[in-house]
Amino acid sequence: MERTNPKASEILGAHLGGDRAAASGLLGLIYDDLRALAAKHLRRERPTHTLQPTALVHEAWLRLTDCERIDWQGKTHFFAMAATMLRRVLIDHARTVKSEKRGGEVERVELSEMDATTEGDRIDFLALHEALETLGRDDPRQARVVELRYFAGLSLEETARALGVSIDTVKSDWRAARDRLHRELSRT
Repeated sequence: MERTNPKASEILGAHLGGDRAAASGLLGLIYDDLRALAAKHLRRERPTHTLQPTALVHEAWLRLTDCERIDWQGKTHFFAMAATMLRRVLIDHARTVKSEKRGGEVERVELSEMDATTEGDRIDFLALHEALETLGRDDPRQARVVELRYFAGLSLEETARALGVSIDTVKSDWRAARDRLHRELSRT
């Protein structure tokens, strides 16, 4: 899935090559892609969620550009990290709301046979994060497959390329991770 125009790819290449000034030009070119990704995640949140796509993108961007020690490996890696930062902002926001409400609203998370790019059920990102943390301790690659497929919306091919594994391995990990997460989330 081509996410950026050729100009953005060129600027991203400069940024990946260490040109810190390229980051400011990059945001303008990929902002719409990041905002669409943020909006997709927020549509899965409860209807009363207070975080807006613009604020989510800006906070994630600040965190992403503050990561100087990342060895950027290309566009797919960049968007995977952007999705990870969006997820972290949502988790931090959920924790804040939960602590303010002393328990907050808990919503059941259903991970069905939906594809990573399917719009669907409302998500309690905090419960999903905790289940992913548990999965990540047992099988880090499966947890990463979920991050890349579900949160970044990467295709099977892009996920395989990002992880340096075969498409069949990604399919197997994706299926196993969904089953495991479904079991974990059903217990809560």
